[in-house]
Amino acid sequence: MDVDRDNSPRWSQTPPALKAPVRVRPPRIAQPLKVNKDQRKLDEFYIKFLGRDGDKMLSEETKWLAVTNKSFDAGRRGFNDRLAFFGKRILELQCSLGLISVADPSRYQRAEDQDPHGREPFRHPAIESVECLLGSAHHWFTSHKQLANLAEQYGLPEVVRWHPRDPERLQASGSELVYAQALLSIIGALALEQGGAVANRIAMEKVLTPLGLKRHWKTRPEVAQPSGSQR
Repeated sequence: MDVDRDNSPRWSQTPPALKAPVRVRPPRIAQPLKVNKDQRKLDEFYIKFLGRDGDKMLSEETKWLAVTNKSFDAGRRGFNDRLAFFGKRILELQCSLGLISVADPSRYQRAEDQDPHGREPFRHPAIESVECLLGSAHHWFTSHKQLANLAEQYGLPEVVRWHPRDPERLQASGSELVYAQALLSIIGALALEQGGAVANRIAMEKVLTPLGLKRHWKTRPEVAQPSGSQR
């Protein structure tokens, strides 16, 4: 017997097999947050974030999955937790490589990162920038707050899909974590579908550079060789 099947993509509707016959919890009285359903609006965000033809860099299913939080539809349409985990590792790696390559590491070190007793440690041009990894600069560039602020500039909150606990208090409901997670998910999705080189470039050009970490780092001065080693 032929059975009619709905070929609609998973992101567009709740899978029938995951629907309960009876609702367990009563519906919320508060007005739910309006979630984007327009494909064109989603593509415009990807173009703004990834650049020209950014809407063609990911498959249709992946584009919706990357901006879907697990709170949306109780996770029955898929969510971006694993993509965000992968994207965070890529961003942290590129942030570390950028910090140890800067020409002036003092600009990324705060007063509290210095020795409280005024002691001067051993310094060498080859390891001078390593101190940036031990301070708060790395945490600042990869924090949820900074990533969420950048996501708002790209217009991500208009297309992200999630159900906040209180639609009238988005920040108290965890909007910063949701926006940052969606931004990281896109980087992770690019690594899976376009390769690590593309994901690394997007992490540097579209995330770290706008946050203040320079894209084109100056070459480090050559370390002087001891006179005894010259022939």
